[in-house]
Amino acid sequence: MTDTDTIKLLEECDSGTKMAVSAIDEIVEQVKDPNLLRLLEESKGQHEALGNDLHRLLIQAGAAEKDPAPVAKGMSWIKTNMKLAMDNSDSTVADLITDGCNMGIKSLQRYLNQYKGADRRSREICVDIISLEEQLCTDLRKYL
Repeated sequence: MTDTDTIKLLEECDSGTKMAVSAIDEIVEQVKDPNLLRLLEESKGQHEALGNDLHRLLIQAGAAEKDPAPVAKGMSWIKTNMKLAMDNSDSTVADLITDGCNMGIKSLQRYLNQYKGADRRSREICVDIISLEEQLCTDLRKYL
């Protein structure tokens, strides 16, 4: 049996990757620039791959997957649709995804600090997700 900190960190990372994939799916049809579309699709694939790793680790730990909180998903959906209704541009898409990345980075860093007893692999995957989010923010700057 895996310790509680490890399971909690894996669950939060799992929820985060699902939230990222959902956010990208929500806006991808609005994207006009093919390079931005490719960037978002690549990021989605990377999040899905990390999510698959997380699922395997959770199963090995005897734990279940964790979906994003319905309130967080709902608030994200409202914000996205309101902003896109006012300005349906690639700049708005980049802004929305950047905001989501920043929230994800903050949350995952908080969980990394909170669950200090988590095993090495779960901490590494959390850092990998944070790095992925940071890189996406950097790559999106030219579309803002």
